[in-house]
Amino acid sequence: MDPVTSGMDPTTPLEPFKNATNANGGDSMLYNLNVFYNPGDIAWVVTSTALVLLMIPGVGFFYSGLARRKSALSLLWLSVMSAAVVSLQWFFWGYSLSFSHGASSFIGNLDNLGLKGVLAAPSVGSPRIPDLLFCVYQGMFACITVALAVGAVAERGRILPCIIYMFCWSTLVYDPIACWTWNPAGWMFKKGGLDFAGGTPVHISSGCAALAYSYMLGKRRGHGTQELNYRPHNVTHIVIGTVFLWVGWFGFNAGSALSANLRAVMAAVVTNLAACVGGITWCLVDYRLERKWSTVGFCSGVIAGLVAITPGSGYVPAWAAVVFGVCGGVACNYATKLKYFLRCDDALDIFAVHGIGGFVGNILTAFFAADYIAHLDGYTVIRGGWLNHNWIQLGYQVADSVAGGAYSFVVTCLILAALDGVGKFLPVFKLRASEEEEVLGIDDVEIGEFAYDYVELTRDVHSPSDDEVDEGMSTHSLQRHHPSAMSHHHEKNQSSMDSSHQYGDWAHRQ
Repeated sequence: MDPVTSGMDPTTPLEPFKNATNANGGDSMLYNLNVFYNPGDIAWVVTSTALVLLMIPGVGFFYSGLARRKSALSLLWLSVMSAAVVSLQWFFWGYSLSFSHGASSFIGNLDNLGLKGVLAAPSVGSPRIPDLLFCVYQGMFACITVALAVGAVAERGRILPCIIYMFCWSTLVYDPIACWTWNPAGWMFKKGGLDFAGGTPVHISSGCAALAYSYMLGKRRGHGTQELNYRPHNVTHIVIGTVFLWVGWFGFNAGSALSANLRAVMAAVVTNLAACVGGITWCLVDYRLERKWSTVGFCSGVIAGLVAITPGSGYVPAWAAVVFGVCGGVACNYATKLKYFLRCDDALDIFAVHGIGGFVGNILTAFFAADYIAHLDGYTVIRGGWLNHNWIQLGYQVADSVAGGAYSFVVTCLILAALDGVGKFLPVFKLRASEEEEVLGIDDVEIGEFAYDYVELTRDVHSPSDDEVDEGMSTHSLQRHHPSAMSHHHEKNQSSMDSSHQYGDWAHRQ
């Protein structure tokens, strides 16, 4: 007997949803609201939510490893803080502005302010999961997007303005783009744009925001001269961050099927394959020039492949993932040179990897999207891309990419200009640290803690002329007594630390 035609299909809800008049989906004291949903679907999306959360410290480790020692902890701190700030914003009005049932073509309304009426009714994302689950899952997407963007503050941005920026940017940039891309009422959704897991809302928006933030902050002290010896200070952190991101990306892409089905499985397959091919491709491109098998290059290529496959992961067949990985790896690798033409100090190449990688993924989705892949979930119907002779899809993908990137860049500049304008009257809101603070390092000035215990050794090292300074005096106190000596001392120590990846060499030089 055919389980589908007999009504015994185990993948369908146990009962059809009937409480359309109740915003909460029904009274849990009178009804068992679980009967409307399949437990396997709920279990998979809950698991995917945890996997996406894992990506946030992954971003922190990745960025921290790329930075110099004296600002390593601040990037980890900002990454995890973004989860806290954006989760609060998402609870307050972010989810309502993105996914309320009464949204306009551009942004939602405030029907779900403070998660009012968000419980057991079917979500706008899929009737297979309830509003509450869709809310927490999509909330992780909002958090990771902000975590990606704030890496632009590396080594010279102040923390308090960045925290305010997180809340404002989520509200004014991420929420509208998420609404027009994924909410059924959104203009790009209705137009037919294909973005499975965040090519535009996550990657293009964060990459363009990082570019704007880098412009607004200006270049780091010594940028473009021999004075700035910039090298990743901890490649192990980069590898750890890459692993966290790679694992979490299964929840990011495969979880976007919003159900435990074959479409989720295909998304997982192409996600892993694109990551592998992207890493190999970046390594080969670098080896051609330097004859070195770069660990940082491999990790960067893995991320580039993951970014590129994101918008197409629920639409393209497995073989297409090889194309996504190769194109993503090559395009992002060469895009790292763009910052020199743009005269911008994008310290962590966020625009190159996420902005350009997201754009490449969106365009490739127009070529390789297939209707039969989307329908693996049993209900999604699309016209497909060029594989289905739907030539106009390329125009939709370009329009989506350009609109999202331009909107993110312009509004980010406006937010930061407003903050810096207030900073002229209230210095606490100034975006950039002073030159003296930049020399000391953001970890010391803004956090007062350090990523490594041995950095504290510099607090006990002083020249013979500083005998009157107590051993163990804080850097701020030492700076007050001997500002010029302290500046020279820190620059000398930081230069020696940054020029070596071996603690023994550094200690010997001290």
